[in-house]
Amino acid sequence: MDNKEQVFTQLVREHKSTIYSVCYMFSKDTDEIDDLFQEILIRLWKGYDSFRAESDVRTWIYRVAMNCCLNADKKRRRGGQRVPLSVDIDPFEDTDDRALQTKRLYARINQLGLVDRAIILLWLEGLSYEEIGAIMGISVKNVSFQLHRIKEELKKSHL
Repeated sequence: MDNKEQVFTQLVREHKSTIYSVCYMFSKDTDEIDDLFQEILIRLWKGYDSFRAESDVRTWIYRVAMNCCLNADKKRRRGGQRVPLSVDIDPFEDTDDRALQTKRLYARINQLGLVDRAIILLWLEGLSYEEIGAIMGISVKNVSFQLHRIKEELKKSHL
């Protein structure tokens, strides 16, 4: 394994959870998540040489992952009807109030459009407005506006 491969492998190890977080934003199907993860790795590898480190590497990874998942979702929507696979594990099977509130919040978030869902989930991941703006390709002011609008929409939604 040459040095480039070693550095890239280490990069993937360090940011594996970031990549999976984005995949989980767009799908609950484990096979599809694995496919998205693999596609993101391919795109990261192809773009690795052109990454100029003008932004933080985490921001670059989020941006590549988001674009990949958004494109995959557009293709899936154009591709016709899809039969979802059921996942046997429910991460929210706890019955305490906090788990139930979290489950309701994520159900509401899943009702949002893809871009709104991505923005709110990045915010929930603890990213700054600057990082969200860099990932989504929008200004910090627009991030602030969008988050306010999305939060208001979530307050109004009922499930």
